[in-house]
Amino acid sequence: MIERYALSPLKELWELEAQYKRWLEVELAVVNAYEKTGRIPQGTLEKMKSAARIDLKAISEIEKQVDHDVIAFIKFVTQGMGDEARYFHLGLTSSDVVDTALSLAVRESGRLIVGSLEQLSRALKEKAVAYKDVVCMGRTHGIHAEPTSFGLKFLSFFVEIERAILRLNVAIDGCSVGKLSGAVGNYANILPEIESIALGELGLRPTAVSSQIIPRDIHAEFLSALAITASSIERMAVEFRHLQRTEVLEVQEPFKKGQRGSSAMPHKKNPIICERLTGMARLIRSYAGASLEDIALWHERDISHSSVERVVLPDATMLLYYMAEKSVYLVSNLVIYPERMRENFKASRNLVFSQRVMLALIEKGMSREEAYRLVQELSMDCWNGNLDFEQLVLTNQVITGLMNSEEIGRLFNPDYFLRNVNCVFERVLNGG
Repeated sequence: MIERYALSPLKELWELEAQYKRWLEVELAVVNAYEKTGRIPQGTLEKMKSAARIDLKAISEIEKQVDHDVIAFIKFVTQGMGDEARYFHLGLTSSDVVDTALSLAVRESGRLIVGSLEQLSRALKEKAVAYKDVVCMGRTHGIHAEPTSFGLKFLSFFVEIERAILRLNVAIDGCSVGKLSGAVGNYANILPEIESIALGELGLRPTAVSSQIIPRDIHAEFLSALAITASSIERMAVEFRHLQRTEVLEVQEPFKKGQRGSSAMPHKKNPIICERLTGMARLIRSYAGASLEDIALWHERDISHSSVERVVLPDATMLLYYMAEKSVYLVSNLVIYPERMRENFKASRNLVFSQRVMLALIEKGMSREEAYRLVQELSMDCWNGNLDFEQLVLTNQVITGLMNSEEIGRLFNPDYFLRNVNCVFERVLNGG
């Protein structure tokens, strides 16, 4: 991940030194299990802890010779040890250490992302409640449809992020497994008891059935959860991008003092955060696709997945963390223009009340087909003649023969469309 989008504290989890520390943590957990069960001399663990060091440059130099990162790690870490070194990595294969340590990184990354998403959820909920009674234009296919609640938009995003949190927590739990089962997963040189004790110390569960590695459908589920979450954030970002267009201008991204939108045009305020979120969602979805390709490996294991994961797991988690953090800032500081919503409401010249008129005619005894045809003809006259739909309805003899002006006027009240919004809020916020 490039530094531009790598935020603390998540980025530090994927640094090489942190990786080696996790490897050492796994190795020492196994030694501890051996010592607890009396299979190695008491005091071995403390001796190893005292002697073990991590030096990135030194390990790198060894790796240049052996061309194997885990072997290079073991050779360096055990250099300062005495006879106890023979118990280090005892009965293990490289993937025992790498995969179990990877689970620790994935779990912690996921937890940080969830924490940020919970902040986003709270910000969305706050905006939903604040703008519940604000009428705005609902759009389908980008075209004015019917009036709706602006707060309902935020409530929809809130519920979606809540689903994302639930989905991610399930995926994190699924990834909270390790494997210390040896070269082909059959515990030939290490006992299941040792695995259970060591993983328990690390807060992990044994993988139900492993080969040389943890099955990669587990990681694919996690990355898929990240991708869905990124897409949910993108849905919100795309909505805000549209609403920021000059012709719409119902919201604007926060624009800091001293910020500049264009090197050429001083007037510009561009939706750069939302556009960035959209691009990042594309990347994370591609990473999820790559993780699906990692599921099918040769026999008990090959390493075609390894190079992929060195890129996609750090990048995907850091990108989504960045997206979540930026979304919190965006939602919390979004500039909202209710007065502009009222102005935009007028642009379709009351055509958005067409269904209300049609349903009222049906209630008065007109067939649906006849009512639809009449209202559509009036609507087309409104569009083509740049006329006001309400005025056309008030002067149409067929309609006025069924309804008086007061009844017709009630059909053009936008508050009607918000009459059940409270029910939706009650269902979401109070479980009603």
